[in-house]
Amino acid sequence: MSSVQEIEQAIRELSRDDFAVLRDWVVAFDAQQWDREFEGDEQCGRLDALAAEALADHQAGRCTDL
Repeated sequence: MSSVQEIEQAIRELSRDDFAVLRDWVVAFDAQQWDREFEGDEQCGRLDALAAEALADHQAGRCTDL
């Protein structure tokens, strides 16, 4: 399977149970990819400005308890 269209067709042909397994796998895979990207951003310092802004807002009393 080399094209998105072929993959889509194969998915359409899955049984309900197999589709559920695939869906769960895709959700877990997506979460893992997002976690890796987030960790990489954190390690490279890409989130430092956001963290500093959040801390400044908290210290200034501009936050609401959840």
